[in-house]
Amino acid sequence: MSKSLRLNSIACVRGGRTLFEDLHLEIKPGSILRVSGDNGSGKSSLLRILCGLLSPHTGQVFWGSDPITEDRDQFHSELIYLGHIPALKSDFSAIENLASLALLGGQLISNAEAQQALCEAGLDRQANHLIRTLSQGQKQRIAIARAILKDAPILILDEATSSLDSKSEGMVQEALQRLMKGRTTIIIAHRLSTIENVDQIITLRNGTIDEIGSPVELAQSGGLYAELLAFQRGESASSKK
Repeated sequence: MSKSLRLNSIACVRGGRTLFEDLHLEIKPGSILRVSGDNGSGKSSLLRILCGLLSPHTGQVFWGSDPITEDRDQFHSELIYLGHIPALKSDFSAIENLASLALLGGQLISNAEAQQALCEAGLDRQANHLIRTLSQGQKQRIAIARAILKDAPILILDEATSSLDSKSEGMVQEALQRLMKGRTTIIIAHRLSTIENVDQIITLRNGTIDEIGSPVELAQSGGLYAELLAFQRGESASSKK
């Protein structure tokens, strides 16, 4: 059964300052939340709280009706995490990385299942290549194939395309869009192009909540999201000249 991920009265003390004072946030099942902000704005701290890796000073995080602190291991089994540098074994092939028990938490994966996941991630022809011979974009799609195999309900994208060039980013985004279907997705990203169709955005500025709302609402608010949008649109227009 689908569950909401809910933050209730969250505050966190980091480096002598209080972050996210009295933060209330509900991420509905199957919805997409983007967290945006400059470096040092608190994105990493919020992500660690959401994942149960950092305990808030006050408040709790709930998965459905249960606090995630009741069984962190069980909650972590519900998460798929994709960062900008995939943790892959360089001397293994793509298939071997997916079939590795160490990388899949003890879940035995057959070659046929691994091949199917690679195909869904758009990388079947590189199945027998060693990881060290592949591009960053190809490695990221192997990480997506691994996420497909885990098949957990919560997907965390932590700057998942930040190290890719424009062409690779476009191909990885196509695979990510397929992976996101039916999953609750939390996107931590500086570039707004990472995933454009989101349900809710939260922007952070200096450890505080700048604004929370839909993309349409925040594009017209004059806040941080509108600033980032205007800047990146201007940057894109300049690159086309």
